[in-house]
Amino acid sequence: MPIMNLFKNCSYYWGFTAFVSYFVNHPLYTPPCTIQFYIGLGTFIFCELGNLSIHIALRNLRPPGTKVRRIPVPTINPFTLLFNFVSCPNYSYEVGSWIGFTIMTSSFSAGLFTLAGFYQMAVWALGKHRNYKKEFSDYPKSRKSIIPFLL
Repeated sequence: MPIMNLFKNCSYYWGFTAFVSYFVNHPLYTPPCTIQFYIGLGTFIFCELGNLSIHIALRNLRPPGTKVRRIPVPTINPFTLLFNFVSCPNYSYEVGSWIGFTIMTSSFSAGLFTLAGFYQMAVWALGKHRNYKKEFSDYPKSRKSIIPFLL
């Protein structure tokens, strides 16, 4: 990773960590009700498992020791079905995780973190989607980049 990206990534995560933690640890912070907390936590865990599943599927896409590139497709793992709808389901799941975190904390600062992350991942997903369409003439036409049926 280039040193500038390392600086940018650390600044983003550390900065937002400080921003979010300030508000959720403030004496005037009012946590959400238990049901809202568990809905957010369930969403977060579900999406993190989905993200892990996508990364495993992407890792297994290329045969060891080769530079062969293939079109990502769903595997036997049901979390990978999102490949039928988007080019970058790992980003879809990651944004979903942070939406769950925002619900779980009911924090405006967490919502800003989620929006900033979504923006950056959408930029990356659009680029990857464009590259897939250039590289593979048989790339599925109905796939979007990050949000099924929309973007």
